[in-house]
Amino acid sequence: MWYVIEGHDGEGVLDRRAAARPAHLARLVALRDAGHLLLAGPCPAIDAEDPGPAGFSGSLVVAQFDSLEQARAWADADPYVEAGVYERVDVRPFRKVLP
Repeated sequence: MWYVIEGHDGEGVLDRRAAARPAHLARLVALRDAGHLLLAGPCPAIDAEDPGPAGFSGSLVVAQFDSLEQARAWADADPYVEAGVYERVDVRPFRKVLP
């Protein structure tokens, strides 16, 4: 089943986000290469492709896992969680309809 994983950035975490980004992206690439990633990306904190020092409000991942528990475990192991980038992570089932 598909799951939405939404990480919500804390305040003033842009430097921590940048430092943890390579490890965060490596996990996403592995998920993609296994055929389990639908989409992933950050949410700029302002209406701009590159938010600069405004940073990001969080990130969104839609990926396939065998269970909600497995999706939560994957999300809990994210380098952004370990680095203190995310102040909260929501994981919920998702039903893909289009495209």
